[in-house]
Amino acid sequence: MKLNAIYEAIGEDLVKVDDMMNSVSKVDAVWLAEMLDHSIKGGGKRIRPALNLLAGKLYHYNLVALLPMATSIELMHTATLVHDDAIDKSPTRRGRPTITKLWGLEQAVLLGDYLFAKAGDSVANTQSIRAIKLFCQTLMIISRGELDQARNAFNLNQAHEQYIRRIFAKTASLFSLSTESGGILSQAPESSIQHLKDYGCNLGIAFQIVDDILDFTATEEELGKPAGSDLAQGTLTLPAMLLNERYPQDNPVKRLFQKREEQENVKLAIEQVRHSTIVDECYKAAEDYCIRACNNLSALPDSTIRRTLKELADYVVTRKK
Repeated sequence: MKLNAIYEAIGEDLVKVDDMMNSVSKVDAVWLAEMLDHSIKGGGKRIRPALNLLAGKLYHYNLVALLPMATSIELMHTATLVHDDAIDKSPTRRGRPTITKLWGLEQAVLLGDYLFAKAGDSVANTQSIRAIKLFCQTLMIISRGELDQARNAFNLNQAHEQYIRRIFAKTASLFSLSTESGGILSQAPESSIQHLKDYGCNLGIAFQIVDDILDFTATEEELGKPAGSDLAQGTLTLPAMLLNERYPQDNPVKRLFQKREEQENVKLAIEQVRHSTIVDECYKAAEDYCIRACNNLSALPDSTIRRTLKELADYVVTRKK
């Protein structure tokens, strides 16, 4: 099922989120407007704001509060991408030049800071201290995850538990923020808020595992960036971890991390992962986290929205980009 069909119940309100996102680039400084417009209109699936609105629709749908929350979440996500590209010095994202490529590293970092500040300004419009505090806590978790990844670049000695903690921090924490704040702003019962939080957390972990698989299996056209980009940056993801464990004496991941000989070893690692059972094992791990996510749905009101959240989980483990 395509995302547009999954989003049908909130389609009109997602357009309003897009309108609020686009309004961010309406500033009097032409150079800043151009940078903001480039970063905001870079595409994307809008999964995080969609999760926020869908969670809100399960109870008392307060669009006045949910719209700024959903917008702040997408702005935060956009800011993290700008910073990620600056840290990695990535030339492309989603098939387009990055802010770093077009305007340089320093301006990319500062633009990311601007977007974080704008996200904070937006979340304040919810007038919910609890949602604002949750937003700030999530930003700290994401930053810590980025620091952990940077500190462990080209480090082969990482356990699976450390990998899961890192992808929770970098990706799943924002999914969890989306669903938990949706419950908070729609006055859901506390037990339901917890179930929504756990759904978002597990879905986000599954989403990132699939992203890490696609870094090995998808084409550059599908990814919008070269395949193996994460591996080339020294990020040990689940497929690379399993490859290293399968051939502990010698493998292209080990050679890359030890000798930093990038091009040939990245290509070999991609080929070995693609022609092994590692891809299936990783998809199985993602599916397990999706099952954990959906187990939380049974405690929520039986409705079309609950079924939509299940469909979204199914999409996460079947997407190709």
